Amino acid sequence: MGDLSAGNSAGDGSNSKLSLERIKKQLSTGAGCVLLQGPLLKRSETLRKWNRRWFTLDPSSGWMEYRTQRGDPSPRGLIFFEADSTITLSPLNIHGDHKYDGCCFYIGTPHKKEYFLCAETQVAARAWVATLRAAAVVLKAHKEAVNSLSGNGSATLGTVAAVVAAANATAREAAEEIAAEQKKLLRTALNAHNSQPAAEISDNLSVMKETLRVKDEELNHLAKELRARDLTIKELVGHLSETADAASAAASATRSMDKERKAAKSEVEHIRKELEQMQRSTVIKLTAATERLVVATKARDEALLEAQRWQKELAKAREQVILMEAAVLRAEESAKQAIADGEEKVKAFREARSAPVASEDRHMPEERNLKAEDGR
Repeated sequence: MGDLSAGNSAGDGSNSKLSLERIKKQLSTGAGCVLLQGPLLKRSETLRKWNRRWFTLDPSSGWMEYRTQRGDPSPRGLIFFEADSTITLSPLNIHGDHKYDGCCFYIGTPHKKEYFLCAETQVAARAWVATLRAAAVVLKAHKEAVNSLSGNGSATLGTVAAVVAAANATAREAAEEIAAEQKKLLRTALNAHNSQPAAEISDNLSVMKETLRVKDEELNHLAKELRARDLTIKELVGHLSETADAASAAASATRSMDKERKAAKSEVEHIRKELEQMQRSTVIKLTAATERLVVATKARDEALLEAQRWQKELAKAREQVILMEAAVLRAEESAKQAIADGEEKVKAFREARSAPVASEDRHMPEERNLKAEDGR
């Protein structure tokens, strides 16, 4: 039996994605194997006319292809059903012909589209319904198994093998029942031909032989398909084992990644707390430094004012020094002049001493005045 090509979900991590891609490849390995085939009547969607078609069911893709005849190379159309599709055996005779009582069934899809089909016998109708339901179960099991890798499904890949085996057993029984019903129809047709006149029996026998030959070819073809399907089941079991290992490895990798993510998150939280603490400490230090800077700035401004005041005092002192130096210079010049004048007067006095006494008496007051000036 073919496997479902599932790819609706993927894991978040690279390992999960790799595992999903591997599973997709494995599940598509057996695609294209026919589970069940046979003639059915299909009601057209527009004219509501019943047409005989040859149907083949491929559960790996969820498609039912139908052809006008069995040997047609390309299908005339297809019916696509999903895991959520409903396959129901109709209690009413949708066809209308009494010989098809209990032979009609329909397929309802999630897209609100219905397909009405009719088998040749009730046994064949029940066989088709059972096989379609089994295929839907396989589709659902594969879908949940693949989704479970990303944590969105509840099924495991280990359950898929059992579902596949059950579906193939159902298909095998259905194929045997359909083949038995076809043989009964042939025997019924032969009995009907035996009751006909001899003239018609010869022609009918030729037709019957050709029909038997065609049916024999169909049975041989069906036997080959069953053998091929058994081989596919064995391959599928091996693929599912590998898939289960891959799923286990992906789950382990996911758990490891989750632990690493939690550890990284804890480390980031720790770093964030340390940064917040450092930020608070830095703010406190910056506030203290700002306060110290304000105090230092104020002290600097006061020092500058004091320096300016002392500069003004120094300028005034320099002016006084200059004035005092000028006064000293003037005093020195005055002293020098006084000394020169005194020397002149002394010289004159000495010259006068050599004069008569009368002249001495006359000059006595002047001498006393000169001594007095020298004493000053």
